[in-house]
Amino acid sequence: MSPLTPASPDLRPYIDELERFADGQMTPEEQDAFELRLEQDEALTDAHAAYEQLTADLRWAAGHDTLRLRLQSLDERMDQRGTALARAHSLAQRRQRRWATWSILGAVVLVLAAGAAWYFSRPNTARPARSWEAYYQPDPGPAVTTGLLHSRPLLSEALDQYQAGHYPAALHSLGRVSPANVGADTLLYLRGLILLREGQGNAAQLYFRRVGETDSTGELVRRARYHLGMAYWQAQELAPALATLRAVAADSLNPYRASARRAVAAGVLEPR
Repeated sequence: MSPLTPASPDLRPYIDELERFADGQMTPEEQDAFELRLEQDEALTDAHAAYEQLTADLRWAAGHDTLRLRLQSLDERMDQRGTALARAHSLAQRRQRRWATWSILGAVVLVLAAGAAWYFSRPNTARPARSWEAYYQPDPGPAVTTGLLHSRPLLSEALDQYQAGHYPAALHSLGRVSPANVGADTLLYLRGLILLREGQGNAAQLYFRRVGETDSTGELVRRARYHLGMAYWQAQELAPALATLRAVAADSLNPYRASARRAVAAGVLEPR
């Protein structure tokens, strides 16, 4: 390097942001804020230019094994994102076709809902059902919106598979989602939901308990506590199931309070 050649900018303070920006991993809000900083922050602008030059140099020198592997990793990350987006769009189109079919059956669903409401509100003179499924209130998870499809395609894919009842595929897709983009608690909760619906109550308990260890007052923790009680019940651990559902029934802020109170009041978890 000539003594007159200016020193290269230090990329280390900005490398994570530059990589996320280059890979398209930022949300629209983050991208807008980053582009505004590029216009105002001279050091960031120089780092970005140096990063672009570095990427170009890496591609020029791709004949070397170490550099070729680095470029291959970058390309694979972009290909994975593109594939996930294409798959998510395909799933969205199938979901739209399903909604068209469901609209035809809307009248039937209303009749069935009215019949179910009458059935559960009538005086129950028969022996109550003892299966956990008779009292379980499922959580369908977040809605897969267009914004979610574009910002978090892997999460959208996992949610669509879960809502369609494809639980092994949903677990596989969820395993590819980064906790940095979604949140570790949310991933734990969703994995517990999928395992519970798949009939793996013992395995689901671990994930619901880990959500409860993070924050004892949040809504996600309240939701996890209810599903933990149902996971105990599914695994035929009736004593902890009863204790957990009693705690949910006593929590006025828990969205599953009514479902838990119905299960506790039925007495099906009491020792025979």
